[in-house]
Amino acid sequence: MFVDADKGIDRTPYLLLFNEKPTGFKDVYGGVDHVVLRSHLMRPTASQSKTVIIFMHPVGGGEYLPLPMALAKAGHHIIYCQSRYPNNDTALIMEKVVLDMSECIRDAKERLGYDKVILGGWSGGGSLALFYQRQAEHATVTCTPAGDPPNLQEANLIPADGIMLLAAHVSRALTLTEWMDASILDESNPNIRDPELDLYNPENRNQPPYSDEFQKRYQAAQIARNQRITAWVKIKLAALRAQDKPNEEFAFIVHGTMAAPVWLDNTIDPNGRKPNTCFLGDPKVVNNSPIGLARFTTLRSWLSQWSYDESNANGITDAANMNLPTLIINNAADDACTPSHAKRLFEAVANDNKVYVEIAGATHYYIGQREQLRQAEHACTSWLRTQGLTDV
Repeated sequence: MFVDADKGIDRTPYLLLFNEKPTGFKDVYGGVDHVVLRSHLMRPTASQSKTVIIFMHPVGGGEYLPLPMALAKAGHHIIYCQSRYPNNDTALIMEKVVLDMSECIRDAKERLGYDKVILGGWSGGGSLALFYQRQAEHATVTCTPAGDPPNLQEANLIPADGIMLLAAHVSRALTLTEWMDASILDESNPNIRDPELDLYNPENRNQPPYSDEFQKRYQAAQIARNQRITAWVKIKLAALRAQDKPNEEFAFIVHGTMAAPVWLDNTIDPNGRKPNTCFLGDPKVVNNSPIGLARFTTLRSWLSQWSYDESNANGITDAANMNLPTLIINNAADDACTPSHAKRLFEAVANDNKVYVEIAGATHYYIGQREQLRQAEHACTSWLRTQGLTDV
């Protein structure tokens, strides 16, 4: 354990180790039938609490991100637990990440002694938190979309006590689809394009601001492209099984995954973001860079986390089928999760115990934004106190 002296926070890095039923194949490196999760417990030196806020992202490590740190500085106890897929989602299975979150919650209650658990759903962790909570309240998932374990009905998931959706998006599958390059017609040769849908073609007659007609056509083409990949994945997986290779995988590349009209036209889903940019930089560059969403993936992972039709993790439907006090924060200059994400999630939450807060000028990460970060922390703290979910 070490102390962040300038913040008054005791930070304890620790590992969660648990066994998992053998499945016939591994999708993470090392540790036969064992899963290891890297976690950080952050506790203010002057604060005792029986409530803990747990953050998890399907792939990201956020134990040093501004908002979890600000909440710890404000007196809250925070756990940031990484999933089994830290910084590498090429083979990520969303159903297994739910198991990872379950182990973290169980450990927080049984070993660390916390009475209440609040899910801190930041960015991609928002739809993960919703997926988890829906399954914890009433599990519907008996296998992955590929037909593999785990069966979440047998997982004995522990429901949380509250959920905060912080700069969150609606789901990995829906978000990818909304960002996909609709002009690509041949996955094996991404240079074969529909020129009228190529946003980065300067000779394209369709230029910002995009017409409603063009937006509808583009969106339909994005969905169709995602569905074509899904159809191919199913055929490829069925072929492997027909060859008596039920545990084999196939890795592939998805080109063109950062070509959303929203990045080039600020009149679409408007907020205070900078035009012609996104949270990863120049969208034209990111469109085919190694850091683009779903760039490297596998058959099973595509179905679980990226498929528009097959993924079980859908923030909209999950929000409509869980019953928790819910705080939703929209960062009003977010260059990743534009306003429609927060609004769709807010509208989808079925119960009336929900609060929507907008932080003016806030970007996705609050980098260099002390005032906006302070406002976000204050909104979280006030909501937790109002709900009776914290003793801080």
